[in-house]
Amino acid sequence: MSDAGRKDFSTKAKEEMTPDSTKSTQQKVKEAVTDTTDRAARGGQADSDKSAGQAAFDKTQRSSDEHAHGGTGQSIGDKVKGALGMDKH
Repeated sequence: MSDAGRKDFSTKAKEEMTPDSTKSTQQKVKEAVTDTTDRAARGGQADSDKSAGQAAFDKTQRSSDEHAHGGTGQSIGDKVKGALGMDKH
């Protein structure tokens, strides 16, 4: 079960298991938008404020994202704060 406002685990699993070649353009766009929204929600909430299942899933997703995209280890929230200059003391 996912936290409120987050993409459900079963939905995410189905999307991952379905080959892109069998998806319509509309499905691909919808997945991209919901994935981006889910990543933003993931970065905007501390793991300690999430359910145990959601926190574990998010840690796995962050690790996957960092490996695939050469991540910096910062959350999206930290990156936004840095871009706005709010990370300086």
